[in-house]
Amino acid sequence: MKAVTVQSAGGIETLAFGDLPDPRVQHSHDVLVQIKAAGINPVDTKLRSRGTYYPGHYPAVLGCDGAGVVKAVGDGVSRWRVGDEVYYCHGGIGGEQGSYAQYKIVHEDYLARKPQSLSFPQAAAAPLALITAWESLFHRAGVRAGDEVLVHAGAGGVGHLAVQLAREHGARVCATVSGPAKETFVRDLGAEHCIDYRRQEFAPAVQQWSRQGGVSMALDSVGGATFAQTFAAVRFYGDLVTLLQPDNSVDWKLARNRNLRVSLELMLSPMFYDLPAEQRRQREILEQATALFDAGRLQVHVARVFALGEAAQAHRAIEQGGVTGKLVLDTSL
Repeated sequence: MKAVTVQSAGGIETLAFGDLPDPRVQHSHDVLVQIKAAGINPVDTKLRSRGTYYPGHYPAVLGCDGAGVVKAVGDGVSRWRVGDEVYYCHGGIGGEQGSYAQYKIVHEDYLARKPQSLSFPQAAAAPLALITAWESLFHRAGVRAGDEVLVHAGAGGVGHLAVQLAREHGARVCATVSGPAKETFVRDLGAEHCIDYRRQEFAPAVQQWSRQGGVSMALDSVGGATFAQTFAAVRFYGDLVTLLQPDNSVDWKLARNRNLRVSLELMLSPMFYDLPAEQRRQREILEQATALFDAGRLQVHVARVFALGEAAQAHRAIEQGGVTGKLVLDTSL
């Protein structure tokens, strides 16, 4: 099969396009998926540049999420048949093979049925970002109808899904964006208010918009100074969920004084620590999302589709920043 491997930690030159042996069903619950498209995420570029979760395992195939067709199943598989269309988030952090390839083995319990309304590239773009947004909003912060939610980078991969999910659950949504085009995009997804962080300080603007002196919950996918500046945008006893590790220089005084609950979100932990129950729960999130996609109540935006052999160009695009929605690899190209 054709695949893209990373040979060592480093720049995009460490990515190599070539041939690998086809994976085979070896265990009773294995499912062989012919990958039609693979999602690309910022974590991929970090794993490539800094090293994977398994630093001694090179070459490695990156790519945590994908979509494709079932080609073979183990003798204990009961949930899937050959020909079924599926999507998933599994592998790609340096241990099990990822999705920058034409075939992959996935345990039957970690696959969800692909939304019929989505193309393979659209379906491949969703899982990691969707699960991240879902867990942040509902498992960490318990967002519910009537809450006010701030989503940083509202036009980004996680952000544009978080905006929709929060609105779907009856929350008022404010988002930070960069520029009028992204503001229009995010408003069309349901954001009530947008703040161009390049033109004004977002925390005072959020306080002015909010009816309760700050939002019930803020989702930080930016990190750095933005994380600490968000303390002032969250109401007393509110929630702040971050996808990034806070800097050692963070002054926590305001967060403490406002009695904020600060949570960390890393949806890769169940895979890294081999927590089967949590991996099944993440599959259930995808199953719920399938219903929302097919009901027309949720959409995923694919900014560009690259050929599998163009993974390096895709990594460069992510590292340059400013991507609206998601980037995807088409494994047939």
